[in-house]
Amino acid sequence: MKVFFAAFLGCVSVLLAQSPRVQPPPAEKLYHGCYWGGIGTDTHDPTEHDVTPQDVTRYENAVGTKTAWIYFSDNWFESRKFPVEMCGWIRDLGKVPYLRLMLRSDVDQKHAEKKFSIAKIIAGEFDVDLRAWARDAKEFGSPILIEWGTEPNGDWFSWNGKWNGGASEGPKRYIAAYRHIVDLMRAEGADNLAWVWHVNWYDEPEQRWNAFENYFPGEDYCDWVALSAYGPLTPRTGEGLETFRFKIDEAYPRLTKVAPGKPVIVAEFGCDLHNRHVGVVKWARSALEDLFSN
Repeated sequence: MKVFFAAFLGCVSVLLAQSPRVQPPPAEKLYHGCYWGGIGTDTHDPTEHDVTPQDVTRYENAVGTKTAWIYFSDNWFESRKFPVEMCGWIRDLGKVPYLRLMLRSDVDQKHAEKKFSIAKIIAGEFDVDLRAWARDAKEFGSPILIEWGTEPNGDWFSWNGKWNGGASEGPKRYIAAYRHIVDLMRAEGADNLAWVWHVNWYDEPEQRWNAFENYFPGEDYCDWVALSAYGPLTPRTGEGLETFRFKIDEAYPRLTKVAPGKPVIVAEFGCDLHNRHVGVVKWARSALEDLFSN
């Protein structure tokens, strides 16, 4: 879903410490990441890869602390190559790239994918590109957090089961595609990639077959798990008015049950600046207080 900022808060030196993989934070510590939503113009739709070093500096100056990672989308409708330039400047700032591997034709939502469909992924139609991407990631060398199939339990994304066979086949096909991608990249030796399985706090459609648990690829296929927990995302909507605490209390026990022992990231949260029902400052303050109280 659409973005603001987030993730965990804490110590960059531990994140990068003497390891090819991103390590969990020490006890009682949190990592702090930034997810930049982009700025639209008359000729450009904002996308989550628009972040620049200057954006990171402005954000860090505003919040008064340093970030550990920068979260962005790697959109294959623009390029199928590993985003070495983006990852490079993030690393140069002393941070970890956290990327969403987005095999999609556009940023539009709620439609089936034709070009980069799950069926084509499973059939191996993009294996050459995925293997090349993995080799370049390996050559990059530094730790990277990566996710594919973001928020699979939400029908806004084309990898949701609604668009891939429904109740009987959708989640199974998602798992097959997820494992296919991970297996390919591991076979190329891209051991610096730490895989994140990232779900939305609620299931849409809200049906048993679409519960996020049904999309879990298995403990061997993810190193971390992540949640999105947004407030209302447009000025007039009355949806999403539940508190951040309510959302986390609903989803966190389910997530830790299906993936026990995995580090948990609050990957995305935020609220529309002008929603008529919720004040964004109050919402954000309450959400952060809830994060720090647990």
